Amino acid sequence: MAKRMRLIRMALLDAGIVALSVWLVFSFRFDFHIPQAYLHMVPIAIGIHGAVHAVCFFGYKMYQPLWRYTSMEELLLLVKTSLLTLAGIIVGNAAAHILLPDYRLPLSLYTAVGYVFLGMAGLRLISRFLHDYMPASPPAAPGAGDKGSQSTAHTPALGNLLIVGAGKAGLLVAREIKHSRYKFMRPVAFVDDDPAKQQLRMMGLPIIGNRHLIPEAVKRFDIAYIVIALPAASRTAVTEILEICKTTPARIKLLPSMTDILNGKIAINMIREVSVNDLLSREPVKLPFEEIRGSLERETILVTGAGGSIGGELCRQLAAFGPRELLLLGHGENSIYSIEQELRRQFPSLPMVPIIADIQDSNRIDSVFRKHRPTVVYHAAAHKHVPLMESNPLEAIKNNVLGTRNVAEASDRYGVERFILVSSDKAVNPTSIMGATKRVAEMIVQHINASSSTAFATVRFGNVLGSRGSVIPLFQKQIENGGPVTITHRDMVRYFMTIPEAAQLVIQASVLAQGGEVFVLDMGKPVRIYDLARDLIRLSGLEPDQDIPIVVTGIRPGEKLYEELLTEEEGLTVTKCDRILVSAPPVFPHAEFIQLIGLLEQIGSRYEFAAGSLQIKKLLKQLVPSYLGLAEEEMSPGPADKKLLHPVKVEVHAGT
Repeated sequence: MAKRMRLIRMALLDAGIVALSVWLVFSFRFDFHIPQAYLHMVPIAIGIHGAVHAVCFFGYKMYQPLWRYTSMEELLLLVKTSLLTLAGIIVGNAAAHILLPDYRLPLSLYTAVGYVFLGMAGLRLISRFLHDYMPASPPAAPGAGDKGSQSTAHTPALGNLLIVGAGKAGLLVAREIKHSRYKFMRPVAFVDDDPAKQQLRMMGLPIIGNRHLIPEAVKRFDIAYIVIALPAASRTAVTEILEICKTTPARIKLLPSMTDILNGKIAINMIREVSVNDLLSREPVKLPFEEIRGSLERETILVTGAGGSIGGELCRQLAAFGPRELLLLGHGENSIYSIEQELRRQFPSLPMVPIIADIQDSNRIDSVFRKHRPTVVYHAAAHKHVPLMESNPLEAIKNNVLGTRNVAEASDRYGVERFILVSSDKAVNPTSIMGATKRVAEMIVQHINASSSTAFATVRFGNVLGSRGSVIPLFQKQIENGGPVTITHRDMVRYFMTIPEAAQLVIQASVLAQGGEVFVLDMGKPVRIYDLARDLIRLSGLEPDQDIPIVVTGIRPGEKLYEELLTEEEGLTVTKCDRILVSAPPVFPHAEFIQLIGLLEQIGSRYEFAAGSLQIKKLLKQLVPSYLGLAEEEMSPGPADKKLLHPVKVEVHAGT
């Protein structure tokens, strides 16, 4: 009904313009004293003009565009329609002259089409002007009108806005914000790196300089908000601008979507807060989608740890490639149920099987492989929390080492084509139980690969932004609670990547894998955790050390100041994929490796927890010589070591 009323209203306004234009032409021709001989022709002329305009305007769908968003495209369409209308009026008047001998019109009547064009264009531009420049009433605050509501509780304070980027995106942002109902930002200036735009004006706002003048502009104009309107800029360029903006007290926001910019669909809710992902100073990995689809769409894929951060994102991305069947294996029923329901909503036709299983249970894992016969396995299940594994080393051994062995051996036994282990940069020169067990897991994969028809490979990457147990959710929670934000050392640095990047690297590795490789992402520069904490506080609209204190608590057990992605022994070569590197780590002697794994398997049941913890560290040191988790006083052998290192019967598992 509203749409019909709008159509009727616009058509009636245009009809009024047509009638007025025809009458004005007659009036101007006869100095506003229309002779009686012509007076009776006025209604006929208005009818002909009105009918032709209606046919042409409805035929060209001139009433679909909203007048308040009239642009050059709509005005050009109006010109074309008016020219067609002129031709139609000439034909209509000629026909009327034949049918009505007394119907003689002055030639000046055809100028009515020009009046009509000016009237219609003016009407549309006035509508645009009123929308753009007349103040609109602000929206009611959430809960307004409810009993006891706080009407201004969520209303942002009005602040001056600086727009970075004086291109089409910046223009549309300025127009949308300047004339939006959500008037908590007031555009006052642009900055742009284009020298040709300096000291000019756009939308009545000055272009005051390039990005390096941002701090000065914030002080000069008392800027409260900065919007970066550069949707086509590279990640590196945006990161450089963010670094400059972070030196100011202004709130930073981003306009993300180039597609919507090109379509002219800018809305205030598209301007989002800057996230930590935006601070990564590199371009995201680009996947060769068709190549991967050809490699995976006919496969039965098993993902272990499918309910976790990495495993869940793997499932989301793998589902898009249309595999024959997707097996979601995990120990936690709630997380598996959650990812299953999400995928069934997004991919209703994809065959998938949720599987509740513990990778430490070799019989259960064997039954899963025997029943479903996966052809590609992504092994993401692991214990990853460094301090927790320091105090629970037996669980790290059972899950990260023995659980990996169970899944890898089953993959070899049932003829899986490709097996990808998700590992960590903490496996390189490890200082923690977690890192050492992940390195042993890598070694298990290498040893099985040496005698298997399955292609076993490892993917090693750094910290994942937003994953469970990562520092980002911890910092965000601390900020929500009013602080303090705790860091363990001011100089601690880490490599970071996003969850989608991590999943993409794993998937790409499965296509490249020939067997025995360790794939590594070129992750750019490491990020200082202290700087990351300050950035998160700033992104929350607060000031570090003023609103939220940062407290240094000291390095926790198993942590080190910086992480590495390669050992000294590992070579590094490039692959055909952008920024994905590959190495081939040295292989540990087979017989000794088998014996040490067997000792690790037995230690949990043969020793008390305190002694077992120390013996686990010593065995890990033998397996991983670069492991740095033992103090000097712990290195000397004790009575327990002599018992432990007596010859033992070790079962050599299939495939090893």
